[in-house]
Amino acid sequence: MALDPVTAVSDLAKTVITTIWPDKTESEKAQLAAALALVQGQIEINKAEAESPNVFTSGWRPFIGWICGLGCAWNWIGFPIGKFVLAYTGHPIELYAADLSEMMPLLLGMLGLGGLRTFEKVKGVAK
Repeated sequence: MALDPVTAVSDLAKTVITTIWPDKTESEKAQLAAALALVQGQIEINKAEAESPNVFTSGWRPFIGWICGLGCAWNWIGFPIGKFVLAYTGHPIELYAADLSEMMPLLLGMLGLGGLRTFEKVKGVAK
C-alpha cells in the first residue's frame, strides 16, 4: 500500500471505477470458471457412478442406451416386419410405432458423447 497521496488517490479512484463499472472480461472469466468447475464436478460423479459395483448405480446409462436402441430397432425393423406379417396372415391386430420425439434427443446426446469418446481414442488422448 502506497503512503504518498497521489498513489493513494489513484488506488481509491481505481477501486471506485471498478466497483461502478466492473470489467466484463473478469466477470465472464468468473462465469466460465464456475461453469468449468460444475462440469468437472459432474465428470467426477459420473466416474464414481461408473465404478460402482451396484448395478443400479453403474448400469443406468447402459440401460438407457439399450432402451433407446430397442425403441429404434422396433420403429425401423420390428414395426414394419410385424405390420407386414400381421397383414399377410390376416390378423386384425393394430401395431403402433414408438414415439421417438422424447427418445431421440436422449439417444442423439448419448451418441454425441460416444462420438467424442471415440474422437479422444483416435487422437490418443484416452487410455
